[in-house]
Amino acid sequence: MVCLKDIVPAAENNINTRFIVLDKGRTKLEGQNRTCLALVADETASVHFQFWGDECDAFEPGDIVRLTNGIFSYNRNNSLVLRAGKRGSVEKVGEFTMVFVETPNMSEITWIPDPDRSNKYVQDSVVSPHSRIFPPLP
Repeated sequence: MVCLKDIVPAAENNINTRFIVLDKGRTKLEGQNRTCLALVADETASVHFQFWGDECDAFEPGDIVRLTNGIFSYNRNNSLVLRAGKRGSVEKVGEFTMVFVETPNMSEITWIPDPDRSNKYVQDSVVSPHSRIFPPLP
């Protein structure tokens, strides 16, 4: 299992992790697919997670989810999101009892190609320490 603070953008499904759903946005129609964005977190960081199709109705805030073979990449809206993709899967494994932090938000970091390894990315700068889509409560 990888911690959210250790994920980096990639074009391959290789992320196995566990997180809690903190907040969920509205379900949208993208082409013929329904999607919804959620703020998820573990004990190290948070990230925006994109649910697809029936997943939008299957998960609610407070659910603890296991992601198998996930991908962290840009979606059609040019936002960096974690998602199951075509080869991955999500499964509810519990609810409400998980330690988490909301910062840093891995989707709010600017990533650049690693000068030493062309197929890898490194952090360039922090756009915002928290989610701008799901701002923290005052």
